Amino acid sequence: MMESQTPWTGRPLVLVGLMGVGKSTVGRRLATRLDLPFVDADHEIESAAGLSITEIFDRFGEPYFRDGERRVIGRLMDGTPKVIATGGGAFVNDETRALILDQSTAIWLHAHPEILAERVRRRDTRPLLRGKDARQVLTDLAAKRDPLYAMAPIHVASQRGPHEATVNAILKAIGR
Repeated sequence: MMESQTPWTGRPLVLVGLMGVGKSTVGRRLATRLDLPFVDADHEIESAAGLSITEIFDRFGEPYFRDGERRVIGRLMDGTPKVIATGGGAFVNDETRALILDQSTAIWLHAHPEILAERVRRRDTRPLLRGKDARQVLTDLAAKRDPLYAMAPIHVASQRGPHEATVNAILKAIGR
């Protein structure tokens, strides 16, 4: 898939895409390169709730988590330039997606489910994968979520290589 280009206007840059695509790692590096603050929405949610994402899912369920996620992302959209990494399901929520598209520049990081499965096997902190075949879950999630992620104005492929290549592709896509 070809990377799309949209000149950056200074609005928050919000990274969206499936788990394992590198939103947090790439986001941190992108923020450093642009000399901007970096915020990981999942960490902000955990901080606000005083619980891990897994604990929130276990205790209250996914709908409760998504509602808190939407509120936290809304708070982060304060108009100041920054890089925000979202959780994989954030952009799937209609209200959260509308908020991100309206108040930021959304960047879809995408990778083949096989690459994602290799990456997520390194950590057992993803509620949607526990006790399941990661490759199959990610293939199914991609089929459902990719059409929504594709609504982001910028698309950047995350390959097997170093994250710095993805950062460079984003910088090129936003005209930096």
